[in-house]
Amino acid sequence: MNPRLQQLQPYPFARLREVMHGIDAPAGISPVPLHIGEPKHPTPELILQALTEHSRDLAVYPTTGGLPELKQACARWLNRRYPEVSVDADSQILPVLGTREALFALVQTVIDAQSDPEAVVLSPNPFYQIYEGAALLAGARIAFADCPAPRFLPDWHSVDAAVWPHVQLVFVCSPNNPSGAVMSLDDWRQLFALQDQYGFVIAADECYSEIYFDTPPLGCLQAAALLGRNSDKLLMFTSLSKRSNAPGLRSGFVAGDAALLADFLLYRTYHGSAMSLPVQYASIAAWDDEEHVAENRRLYREKFAQVVPILQQRFAAEYPDASFYIWLKVPDGDDVAFARTLWREAAIQVLPGRFLARDNGHGNPGAGYVRIALVAPLAQCVAAAEKMVALYQAA
Repeated sequence: MNPRLQQLQPYPFARLREVMHGIDAPAGISPVPLHIGEPKHPTPELILQALTEHSRDLAVYPTTGGLPELKQACARWLNRRYPEVSVDADSQILPVLGTREALFALVQTVIDAQSDPEAVVLSPNPFYQIYEGAALLAGARIAFADCPAPRFLPDWHSVDAAVWPHVQLVFVCSPNNPSGAVMSLDDWRQLFALQDQYGFVIAADECYSEIYFDTPPLGCLQAAALLGRNSDKLLMFTSLSKRSNAPGLRSGFVAGDAALLADFLLYRTYHGSAMSLPVQYASIAAWDDEEHVAENRRLYREKFAQVVPILQQRFAAEYPDASFYIWLKVPDGDDVAFARTLWREAAIQVLPGRFLARDNGHGNPGAGYVRIALVAPLAQCVAAAEKMVALYQAA
């Protein structure tokens, strides 16, 4: 077996199951799953209709590069969403099977551990665990930039100066998972300056970009354009999972540096990650429609508008910049105990923040927080918030 597999740490949800082992929820109470970011709003009918209409295309092998019509739909969406951004649909867009597999696969394409045995992938901390696993299996070291309160965005100055010359890839997640924080233009300017100095690739995970309140989050390609830069060594990753409530569709795309995407396509041709034609046609329908996305945002806004004021009766709850997460500071600082109490007393599932982060030598930046995903129906989210307040007001 590949010995690098032994470096992988248990996934956050596996760790959650472990700490909940032997703890029973109250009898007769239905669990409220707020621990996993799986959208629960209905998948739009236009996606289901397109899947049905093109179901006979399952008899055809798809190409890894994707239909020209899909790439053009992705380019149209990019230009609508980010008017400053103009891309060549043929060379600067690549359909992928959701952001998760693409983020992992990109690292295998980019990292060159032969030229530098100390090659580094730099990640925010807390982070999406795919970043770490992809780095380790590519033969790189993983290093972290902590995301401290109150902004919860990467502090690039926290990275040891000796690490930067070895950094080959930097992961960015904006809107951030788990905090929902969004990078500003000044944040991007700072990171681009580091990129100019050290020459690393930037992979921007933007899968939450369409879940926001009033101001659309700044994207990496948009930031580059506003700063007079091109897309060299810059790739954005996005998906229909959150935007269109279609996590099972496994559809997204990568856009940016044409040279990187050409190498990525070569890798993916061998990797076997072509998107089926029915999914491609369903994706075209989804990327070309904004009405269902606006309704999706409205539903999340309604949840935040009702849940946050309830939580603020007892907790220091804040609205995120974007996403459907609340990054909640727990009263006594013990996020694991907090999660166990909610499950034991109220059948509410939340994710301890320490499971989403790593100890960087001076503590775990996720400890003392829990991630709450407002994905359950509105009534369940409200009831869960009321139960949390009642439990901790009585404590």
